[in-house]
Amino acid sequence: REREREREKMAKGGSRGERMEEVVTLRGGNGAEVLVQAMHASGVEVVFANPGTTEMHIVGALDTAGVEMRSILCLHETVCTGAADGYGRMKGKPAATLLHLGVGLANGIANLHNARRARSPVLNVVGEMSTWIKDSDPLLNMDIEKLAETVSGFTKTSVSARDIAQDVSDAVCLGCCKGDDSVESEEEIAQKSCVATLIVPHDFAFETNVSANLFVANPPRLLLDGAEEFISACASSLLSSGKKKAIYAAGQATLADNDNFRKVGKIAAACGAKLFCESMFSRLDRGVGYPHAARLPYFPQDAIREFSKYDMVLCIDAKKPVAMFGYEKGPVDLIPLNEDNLWEIDTTFNIESALDMLFRETGASRINPGTNCAGMFVVKESRPRAPTNGKLNAMSLCNSIARHQPENAIIVDESLTSGTNYYEASKACPPFSHLFQTGGAIGIGPPLAVGAAIACPNRKVINIQADGSGLYSPQALWTQAKEGLDVVTVICSNRKYNILNLELEKQKVTSSTHAENLTSLNNPPIDWVSIGKGFGVPSNKATTIAEFDDLFSKALRSQGPHLIEAVI
Repeated sequence: REREREREKMAKGGSRGERMEEVVTLRGGNGAEVLVQAMHASGVEVVFANPGTTEMHIVGALDTAGVEMRSILCLHETVCTGAADGYGRMKGKPAATLLHLGVGLANGIANLHNARRARSPVLNVVGEMSTWIKDSDPLLNMDIEKLAETVSGFTKTSVSARDIAQDVSDAVCLGCCKGDDSVESEEEIAQKSCVATLIVPHDFAFETNVSANLFVANPPRLLLDGAEEFISACASSLLSSGKKKAIYAAGQATLADNDNFRKVGKIAAACGAKLFCESMFSRLDRGVGYPHAARLPYFPQDAIREFSKYDMVLCIDAKKPVAMFGYEKGPVDLIPLNEDNLWEIDTTFNIESALDMLFRETGASRINPGTNCAGMFVVKESRPRAPTNGKLNAMSLCNSIARHQPENAIIVDESLTSGTNYYEASKACPPFSHLFQTGGAIGIGPPLAVGAAIACPNRKVINIQADGSGLYSPQALWTQAKEGLDVVTVICSNRKYNILNLELEKQKVTSSTHAENLTSLNNPPIDWVSIGKGFGVPSNKATTIAEFDDLFSKALRSQGPHLIEAVI
């Protein structure tokens, strides 16, 4: 097909930009000091750490390496990795984690899975056994590389202390930034994780008199060979009459950066296309001044029913959606179109350049929000009305959060079933960033809030948190207290794994004593106020709308972390 031939001209093993390299001479010292110096030279400013014996020299080097590096202690590795994910989503560059051997990496793997799916840049530094003892199989020995490869696009064990500096630079520039020359095919590029893992043997960390230079590479930008022809053909299809069209946007296409999301909204309006976002997006910049995208339904039959309305779909920086689970007689692909009618502008493109081209080709510059945008943009602030007082429930909770959230808030959303109404309730709020549980692994909310607050200290972070999922990572509350982070955690306390109740019903599994036993959190009930206070976070409970409104508005006016258990 002509379109396929045009795509083959693209970055599918094709031309890459010339890599610009800068030689940096490090001050040197022991291997650990060189590691920290190389991290700093590669642009890493923050390390979320839960170190052990094999990382002690790295801990010392944070003081003695002679560079500025912020270290943040997390009480569990899932907090380290989730925080690094949140930092990467908001900052657009990697923070580091410092983890103890394979067991530490294993403890953090669930949130690294989420980071991989969100394409967040993360640098893991994992200590390893000293080279001379590893073959004796000490108690904590593990094949760290195999474990790391499940989530990492770049995995390497340093082979000498002198190699550490360049290994760090390569991990950041080639791993976290998708510039690895070993990735050749279009599919590999599209699926490549931005998580990089560097494994550092203990004896290399304490080896002395290590000097090193490193090459800091500006990662090669994938050149858009043939992109003009492809984008022109895509624009023609979008502009063609007689077709019902949809745009499905994710990743960089839903960010305020470079005006990307506004451009997507104007393109959709110019072409008469319906705009969708992922059900479990990584970051969506929303509110007044931005387009309002319809959220893809969570359950596959609902998603297929929605996409079946359209004759042509364009995916922008979005993986073609598939069902989250293989239900009995259920579907796989959620867009029921053949390849001629399913277009993709994915990570084989430079997304910003591709959007600029599509914007020009579709004549989207003529779209003015509020004038001729066909309702695509939110142009006027509107908040949910204050209800009369009564018992708090999921809907009134969502409405209250949307009614009070400040401009430029960062919403970390792991509310699951309790937050179903929040997306629509908040659509006309002042501009804000909305982060979600992208990879599906629960327990990301409190750590993600830590990372977002570190990345954006001048923005209020609100974590809307399901109670069951929050119990996977409550240690993040201690880090919020220790660092004085401006995070308000709202616990949606329905005291059950409600999503599992929905799944039981959907899969026609007869409710039973065992089902109740394995989904209820009410015997005994979890005391979130005591948990929060125990970690040093001021905490309160609300059972009515008035109580929550009062506690939430006060927390927003205050600095530092707060927790509200909203019993619904």
